Amino acid sequence: MPLMLGNEARDDFYAIELTAAAHKLVTEIRPIRAGQQVLISVDTAGDSRVARATAGAVHAVGGVPTLVTYPTLPEPMQEPPRPLGQAALGADVWFDFAVAYQLYSPAFEAAVRQGCIYVCLTGMDVDMMVRTIGRVATKPLDEMARTLYRMSQAADAIRLTSPAGTDLRMTVDTSGDPYFDEERTGGFAQMLGGQSWPVVVRESFEGVLVYDGAIWPPAALGLLRAPVRLTIDGGHVVRIEGGPEATLYERWLRSFEHPAATLMDHACYGFNPGVTRPSGRILEDERVFGCMQFGIGAAALGSPTHSDGVVLNPSVWFDQACVEDAGRYVDPELVRLCRAMGVEGY
Repeated sequence: MPLMLGNEARDDFYAIELTAAAHKLVTEIRPIRAGQQVLISVDTAGDSRVARATAGAVHAVGGVPTLVTYPTLPEPMQEPPRPLGQAALGADVWFDFAVAYQLYSPAFEAAVRQGCIYVCLTGMDVDMMVRTIGRVATKPLDEMARTLYRMSQAADAIRLTSPAGTDLRMTVDTSGDPYFDEERTGGFAQMLGGQSWPVVVRESFEGVLVYDGAIWPPAALGLLRAPVRLTIDGGHVVRIEGGPEATLYERWLRSFEHPAATLMDHACYGFNPGVTRPSGRILEDERVFGCMQFGIGAAALGSPTHSDGVVLNPSVWFDQACVEDAGRYVDPELVRLCRAMGVEGY
């Protein structure tokens, strides 16, 4: 990961700010109640400082933290060591800081069925926790997510273009997400704030999608040096073009030999004010302010993999209405929320 003059690797880097961010995580982002059993997992590629700070914050508010560290798996979504999977079955809340995340893995599915709330914070380090949680205004961030969702679902179709060559269309599934704006009960996955999404018909994606920010996995990629151009037909990736990174990505994606592995899975808007550029860490890259992010590999339909990529400076239309122009929100309500979050330039 990128280091800032070597300071990021120091144990005392942002130590005070980290304490405040971890407290905000367990009181505002995913509030922990006294007595709740909380699992905190981090692999050896992750940052143990954020895991320890979160464990301390959980303990401070009366929760019961259990911290598990284990060797990094080759890919995300794989079954973890058995003790971690067993611990997840007894957890009320699971904070996952592993780089090779557990989202969609067999252990994740089993824990959610048991009623666990899984909080995916994959690869989060000290710098990221301070920028994306500690220094962000939670209420307007959440309101931005709800507003983008409602505006999306009121449209019939969404079009996206970008300076790098994206020209993509998708059809909105107007049935929507019944859980998006409601307090959920039972087990579910929760993601880092600064992201929203339309519910779209997977097979309706048509056109050209150009990733120019980041792709991950595979682990060999991350921050892109050159754009990767994907041609989408009937929701499937049918062609990948570009330089060496595009070749690597295509070989990796095709290697799974599963039809759902090349199927578009989701589209998301990124708008966390703490993320102004890609870093190669997909959790924050998906939330670069003003970006759009796409997932390929439909886990719900049996895909053995799932990959995310980032489009920078997009222009977005809901039907005929332009809501974002070259990475800058132009809809008046979205502009108001950007100002409420204190985003520079609004």
